[in-house]
Amino acid sequence: MDWRRRTFLLVEIFLLAGLSRSIPTTLEGPFKPVTIPFDSSLRRGSQDLPTDDPRLQRTRPHGFPEQIKLALSHHGSMWVSWVSGDYQIGDNVVPLDPSTTKSFVLYGTSTHNYNFLAEGSVVVYSQLYPFVGLLNYTSGFNHHVLLDGLKASTTYYYRCGSSLERLSEELSFTTLDDRGYPARIAVVGDLGLTYNSSATVDHVIRNDPSLLLMVGDLTYSDQYITNGTGSPCFSCAFPDAPIRETYQPHWDHWGRFMEPLTAKVPMMVIEGNHEIEPQALGKTFESYKARFSVPPGSNSSLYYSFDVGGIHFLMLGGYIDYNRTGAQFAWLKDDLQRVNRLLTPWIVAAWHPPWYNSYSSHYREVECMRLEMEELLYNAGVDIVINGHVHAYERTNRVYNYELDPCAPLYIVVGDGGNVERVDTEHADDPGRCPKPEDNVPQFGGVCAQNFSTGPAANQFCWGRQPDWSALRDGSFGHGVLEVKNNTHALWTWYRNQDVYGDSHLGDQIYINSDIGRCSYVPNIFY
Repeated sequence: MDWRRRTFLLVEIFLLAGLSRSIPTTLEGPFKPVTIPFDSSLRRGSQDLPTDDPRLQRTRPHGFPEQIKLALSHHGSMWVSWVSGDYQIGDNVVPLDPSTTKSFVLYGTSTHNYNFLAEGSVVVYSQLYPFVGLLNYTSGFNHHVLLDGLKASTTYYYRCGSSLERLSEELSFTTLDDRGYPARIAVVGDLGLTYNSSATVDHVIRNDPSLLLMVGDLTYSDQYITNGTGSPCFSCAFPDAPIRETYQPHWDHWGRFMEPLTAKVPMMVIEGNHEIEPQALGKTFESYKARFSVPPGSNSSLYYSFDVGGIHFLMLGGYIDYNRTGAQFAWLKDDLQRVNRLLTPWIVAAWHPPWYNSYSSHYREVECMRLEMEELLYNAGVDIVINGHVHAYERTNRVYNYELDPCAPLYIVVGDGGNVERVDTEHADDPGRCPKPEDNVPQFGGVCAQNFSTGPAANQFCWGRQPDWSALRDGSFGHGVLEVKNNTHALWTWYRNQDVYGDSHLGDQIYINSDIGRCSYVPNIFY
């Protein structure tokens, strides 16, 4: 046996001896597939919060910062972003002039004592429609300031604004440990702005995360037409809409709703299909790109990476070019070449549409993306993949190319944040629920899914039972928390909204072991 593998196996055995024996670990897998039936006493969905809900209202005087949010950037830095000024909506809108305002943050390590000042940029975007009767939108000022040279594991106090007369109240955040691991990483997908969304966010705040990972479909502003009328099913309610319209003020409502969390905890986002938001001149993702800041390196906010202690995060785009000849693939290959597993033992990848999903909804929808990228991620030894899109929870066994593989990633679907489109409960292996390939057409890319050629589902498009690679599935709203304990073990917990807060009521919990030392690749540079 190779010395590296022997050493890491001994470490795993030693660590497992100290773990709670009541919590399973992936070393015990693969697990027999389990389905938790939908609780019929619960509603499958709920309505959006009304626009007069206090959580959606402006809480500071006109012209002061609102919708404040943090995001990680490169090592020792933090983005502070906010909105000021008023949006306009109507037939003829005139964009605000970004040069007429400023962006700065006062900050320091003692309360009300600000030793540092950082200045930043301002962005204004528009959502324009070339159709009679549709209302156009132009945003307020979107401010972005980068705080650099921050010390690890340190609490900073800050105030942000465009002038000394219009500053926010004092807020604070604590930087992450650059040598160890974040205490708790909250993971949310397909959140929206419903009463269920509110329950999810309340639960997240109680879990006290040090980082928030959002895997797409943030606001669902495109469930509305431009006059503010919305529906859980856009195509059902608005069959004659000339384009997938949006109600952009919904973004502002969502930003206010999220601020109690995002002004204190950095939020890392990746786009979903509901962020596409097509408009005039073929423009897409304008609101997403204007409102969020991400780390540098990829020259795109639609895909990027960042490190948090010993974790390398990959945030990939499922609705832009992912082909092997494209820019995203070239960047991804180069990024993985630079990963040193001795410094960052964990690789966690996240994007919106799942490759492995046994629900009828979006079943095998992005097979084209899987065929292009799966081999690259497998060869790089990615440990965990997190997706949304399907409005339910599912955790897989380690799987590669639909076959169980102890060296493959473990996939988790958490598209159950609480959005207005309702929770998914039907499975592709349920009698009469297997979709056809043309039933689930992605909003980007083609249809590549075909009948399986081998295995228990040979010559079929769906399995006749829950697939072997599907370990647990539950059609409930909730969120996940990832706690990386050390270089070899991470604790994953999924919390259901209907359960009582506290560790005694958990939807799912498992220790995930890193692949370092167990598989064929060398834990350093892969290529």
